[in-house]
Amino acid sequence: MDQLYLGDSLSLMADLPDGTVDLVITDPPFAIDFRATRNNYHRTGSRVMQGYREIAPEDYLAFTTEWMGQAFRVLRPAGSLYVFSGWNRLRDVLQALDETGFSVINHLIWKYQFGVFTKKRYVTSHYHILFAAKDPKNYTFNKVEHYPEDVWVVNREYWTGKPKTPTKLPRELVKKILRFSSNPGDIVLDPFIGSGTVAVAAREMGRHYLGFEIVEEYFEFARERLEKTEWGSAEEGN
Repeated sequence: MDQLYLGDSLSLMADLPDGTVDLVITDPPFAIDFRATRNNYHRTGSRVMQGYREIAPEDYLAFTTEWMGQAFRVLRPAGSLYVFSGWNRLRDVLQALDETGFSVINHLIWKYQFGVFTKKRYVTSHYHILFAAKDPKNYTFNKVEHYPEDVWVVNREYWTGKPKTPTKLPRELVKKILRFSSNPGDIVLDPFIGSGTVAVAAREMGRHYLGFEIVEEYFEFARERLEKTEWGSAEEGN
């Protein structure tokens, strides 16, 4: 627990014992030929870390089914999963959830404040978040809001002038998931840790974490972030 590991998540997850993880939160590759330094992102390319590992579209269903199968195995009986997806390969994500035994509880929409500029189609300014459980009758859900809706408006984080990985989740978005679907002391796994936000948020909120990353530069970046992160108290809890 409370470690990041460098390597292929499919191999690393296979080494985890059955039924040992309480929650999986992850933002996997989207199979969209992602290029983070192109001009319409309005980023300084020299500050964006290279090495992003994309998946070929024709391999995406098999890839997603394989890692989700491992996620299903390592989750406890009352465990759950949050997986981020763009619209492009959403059908593969939904099919993989079904084939690996998960029950979809909610289809959430994360609305953020900007998207990539387009000329001949609508600007995409949201991601899909699939909330699924191993057992649809037994999973953690802390009703921390009186009327929890399935559309979340959370701004992206700006890391102006700082090194960054090509993709990163806002810490407040991950904390929102942790409040609803975990408790202090739970074990949270991110098989595609990237910049380390899931582990950082878990640490700040008194949850244990595990994270895997195949790109060495991202792994070192996430590990450095964690070294600067204080353990949170259970008071933030739910």
